[in-house]
Amino acid sequence: MQRRDLLIRTGLLMAAVCLGPRSVSALGGAQLSIGEAVPTFQLPGSSRSDKDRSLWSLSDFQGQWLALYFYPRDFTGGCTLEARGFQTMHQSFRDAGAQVVGISADSVDDHTSFCDSEELSFPLLSDPDGTVSKAYGSWMAPYSLRHTFLIDPNGVLRERWVAVRPNGHAKEVLDSLLNLQNNTSV
Repeated sequence: MQRRDLLIRTGLLMAAVCLGPRSVSALGGAQLSIGEAVPTFQLPGSSRSDKDRSLWSLSDFQGQWLALYFYPRDFTGGCTLEARGFQTMHQSFRDAGAQVVGISADSVDDHTSFCDSEELSFPLLSDPDGTVSKAYGSWMAPYSLRHTFLIDPNGVLRERWVAVRPNGHAKEVLDSLLNLQNNTSV
């Protein structure tokens, strides 16, 4: 019986190696594949620099790079650290032709307070039921998970980070953006 079990396990392992994973999963769900068009979205949000706008969609960023980051909750330690990192690097992202957008399940009112409190120059979008977070494999009810997606001007995923550590993450994303821009033509 032991030899049979060994043969079955070996066969399963060989099949897994030969076939490869059909999709990558992480806490939060199946992850988008690098080189794949990303899901569209339209969400309400808040931005100190665009107070008259109430809805943002993926198409608003067409023709630009987009650092789209999901995070659990406004006004918490890690989320504040991550937002401050993106704010500190925001002009560098802009200089590289990129926009930064954050998404969480918090309300637009919470986002407005958080943007004002932290003087954020980029929009925070509200995804209270996790529809967009789920589409990006970044949802564990009732929160968005800390994942980031770097999307090229054509709406194609070029890089992703799951289970992000907030300290220094914005620089990591910016460095990857600059590297991609220097090594590819989009």
